[in-house]
Amino acid sequence: MTKPTPIINTEFTWFIIARFLFIAGLRMTPVLLGWKLYELTGSKLSIGILGLSEVIPAVLLALPAGVKVDRSNKHRLISICMVLYLILMACLLMVTSDWFASQLNSYGKRSTGQIAQWFIFGLVFGTGVIRAYSSPAINAFLAQLVPQESLVRAVSINSMTWLIAAVTGPALAGFLLGYTNITVAFIIACTAIVVSVLLFQLIKAKPISWQPGKAKTWESVKEGLRFVWHQKALLSAISLDMFAVLFGGVIGILPAFAVDILEIGPEKYGWLNSATYLGNFIAIALLISRPMKRKQGRTLLYMVAGFGLCILVFAISKNFWLSFAALFISGLFDGVSVIIRGTIVQLFVPDEMRGRVSAVNSIFVNSSNELGQFESGVAGSLMGTVPSAIFGGCMTLLITIVTWFKAPALRKFEY
Repeated sequence: MTKPTPIINTEFTWFIIARFLFIAGLRMTPVLLGWKLYELTGSKLSIGILGLSEVIPAVLLALPAGVKVDRSNKHRLISICMVLYLILMACLLMVTSDWFASQLNSYGKRSTGQIAQWFIFGLVFGTGVIRAYSSPAINAFLAQLVPQESLVRAVSINSMTWLIAAVTGPALAGFLLGYTNITVAFIIACTAIVVSVLLFQLIKAKPISWQPGKAKTWESVKEGLRFVWHQKALLSAISLDMFAVLFGGVIGILPAFAVDILEIGPEKYGWLNSATYLGNFIAIALLISRPMKRKQGRTLLYMVAGFGLCILVFAISKNFWLSFAALFISGLFDGVSVIIRGTIVQLFVPDEMRGRVSAVNSIFVNSSNELGQFESGVAGSLMGTVPSAIFGGCMTLLITIVTWFKAPALRKFEY
């Protein structure tokens, strides 16, 4: 008698632990760099450029990277990306340290803040190059670790793990900024990534699902784009998320809200960064125990509209706890939409196309965070901090209304 494959096997467990440590280390970085840049420059635009520095290579390389992922040994590719991330994190540790500033001063450099700023932008650009490959590779590798009948639950656990890490990383970064310094914080972030690399090596490599033969890279890219285009529910879901996060995300200019509007220190700033992800985590934990059984597409639209309303509340708040609550509740709404979108991507994509479709998804969804950060920085510089957030919340509501009427495939979608 054949022994049944366990729902959550040992390799999946190692994957989840390694992913938690890896994401926690990476999610500390925007908090540390955002605070450092605003400290150096006092400019909201510099925070926006920080996000743009990462998103430009991530978007430009996403489609050919998706082809590379489908053609490659995903375990080896992910391992290489993790090590390269570690190297760049170590460089950021050095550039943001007091030692680096003292070295610039010793050479008579007057604008040390500007020099450090451009070093940071360059290193973050490098992380964007790596992310173009690592993000679709990790998403595609997940489906190879569990049986098909366990995939929905595995996606939920994976999303919840990412969110726990996304809460832990920023909160820890804020705590360390407040009670130690940025160098100690980066050392801990690098240590988490080192451990994640070692744990990931406990997982065996998996077979390559797609054998493209003599197909050219561009033909393979177009094949992935055609697949997404014909899956109308998938296309509508990721488009909705992209525009909602692009306009509605306020995390990009959170340092400006923390310093200028709420007048709080780095510890509370770290918790504000974590508030949305904490809401995400609670929503996903509830959905794992009580999965949605119908009308998932309509629910997705309701959740995005609720997210936009929360951003409006955050924009007009001058109280830390009200601001925290607004971001937390926005995270509850977003957590539900994360599960719906993630399940659509995993259920409707065949193994041999997961890398390419994940790459397309990363352009729409993952990169919208950094594009939103840039949009927030530009809008904050032109309109002011509070008006730019009000504008973003209103645009999110408008986009949801348009999607409701223009995307019936998503509104009627159920799985």
